[in-house]
Amino acid sequence: MGKPTRHLVLKHIEQTVDIAAPPEKVWELVSDLPRLSEWSPQVLKSFLRGGRPVRQGSRLLNVNHKGLLVWPTRSEVVRFEEGREIAWRIEENGSTWSFALEPTATGTHLVQRREAPKGLSQISISLTDRFMGGQGVFQAELQQGMRQTLAQVKRLAEG
Repeated sequence: MGKPTRHLVLKHIEQTVDIAAPPEKVWELVSDLPRLSEWSPQVLKSFLRGGRPVRQGSRLLNVNHKGLLVWPTRSEVVRFEEGREIAWRIEENGSTWSFALEPTATGTHLVQRREAPKGLSQISISLTDRFMGGQGVFQAELQQGMRQTLAQVKRLAEG
């Protein structure tokens, strides 16, 4: 295949937005993980296994896409602090995605992160290199997707 690209995987990707809505309203949106497909340009559909509400240990099946390429991922909610943070770990690649909220004088500061402190699985790296334009291209697309996701959450919360 080509040169190994494990060293190109960013351990931390983050985007933020300030929202003129109370944290409770923002939390209501971002903690409802089956709604990810309404905001994320990469997520086609999310299925919560085990029923609502979303909580620590909840499991999800996501169907993702990039152009015509479609792939599933399985995840588990690994951090859940009501009104403050929700994080879910993707089984296939080992990354953890999260939303964190901080109250501000005018509403809510919302942070979306992808953390990969130990890197990503080799299969994920190989598939990204082969089918998704490589680590740099795909990570830039993830950051753009985060900006779109946060803008959509902002629009809904302030609406």
